[in-house]
Amino acid sequence: MILIIDCGSQKTPYIERIVDEFMDFETVKILDFTNEHLHHKLGVIISGAPLLITEMDMTPYLQKMKWIKETTIPVFGICFGHQIIGLTFGGYGARMREDRDFQIVEVFEECLLFDKLPTEIEMMEDHCETISIPPRFKLIASSDVCINEAMQHTELPVFGVQFHPEVSGNHGQIIFQNFINYCEKFNNTLA
Repeated sequence: MILIIDCGSQKTPYIERIVDEFMDFETVKILDFTNEHLHHKLGVIISGAPLLITEMDMTPYLQKMKWIKETTIPVFGICFGHQIIGLTFGGYGARMREDRDFQIVEVFEECLLFDKLPTEIEMMEDHCETISIPPRFKLIASSDVCINEAMQHTELPVFGVQFHPEVSGNHGQIIFQNFINYCEKFNNTLA
């Protein structure tokens, strides 16, 4: 089962719909989340949010996400989820030009999220902030609008994307499928 942490995005139902095609899921609101929700989960997806990390106190959200630093299951953050992963590991948020359109994202590092995809993919953006690459993360993909479009922790099974694969058509669906396949394999190696 996959845990979806809903940070308030209107796009969360799209995540649920795609995940449901591959695996059972449970959704919990971020401020209702406790570590108990992680039991018997193969992986975690953190949604986007209508929140600005540069304009609000992120402490309550960062408190809820401390477990990611020691995670034993794969984690995939989308937009706000990507940014909160970055903040949790010591990255910095910054304002940028608003982007609410499709962008060409160039994938230049190998990453399981992008298996079976071309090196240039068109993905839907919906943000006006970006996150720096935290220590022990590697940059995976960029666009002309945003440097950190995708990142991956070098030791932990933690991934983030700034764009919204859940509303980006077939290529976006493949990203979810790749993550869920990885969750299954990852947990089988631990068993």
